[in-house]
Amino acid sequence: MTLHAEYDPSNIFAKIMAHDMPAARVYEDEHILVIMDAFPQSRGHCLVIPKRPVRNLLALAPKDVGRLFGTVQRVAQAVDKALSPDGIVVTQFNGAPAGQSVFHLHVHVIPKFDSENFAGHGEAKMGDIDELKALAQKIAEKL
Repeated sequence: MTLHAEYDPSNIFAKIMAHDMPAARVYEDEHILVIMDAFPQSRGHCLVIPKRPVRNLLALAPKDVGRLFGTVQRVAQAVDKALSPDGIVVTQFNGAPAGQSVFHLHVHVIPKFDSENFAGHGEAKMGDIDELKALAQKIAEKL
C-alpha cells in the first residue's frame, strides 16, 4: 500500500459508520464519529474519525482539519474529566510504514495511567464490549 493509494470504502470504519459493524460509540455528528478502540492500548482509548471518505491526514481538505482536531481536543478533555488519567497520548498514523492499519483517517486519544500497563500500537488484545460501552457512556457524559 502506498501513502497515496485510493480510498477503500470497505474498510472497518466505513462499515461502522454505515452501521454494518458494531462499535461502542462515544459521540457522533454529521461530520465526525468517536468510538472506543476495540483493541484498546489503555482503558478509555478513543478513536476520532471523520465521516468523509479520506485515507489519511495528507488527503483531508484543509477546511476539515480544524473540525477534526477540535473534536480531538474535546474528546481528550472529556477523557481527562471522566477518567482522570496521569497523561493523554494523541497520535495519528499515515501509511503502513508509519503504523497505520486501518486506511481511513483516524486520531487516537489514549489515556495513560501510571499504575496500568500501556499496550503498544497493534499489540493490544480485544476489549470487552460491555466495558467499552460503559467507558463510552462515561466519556460521552463529559463532552
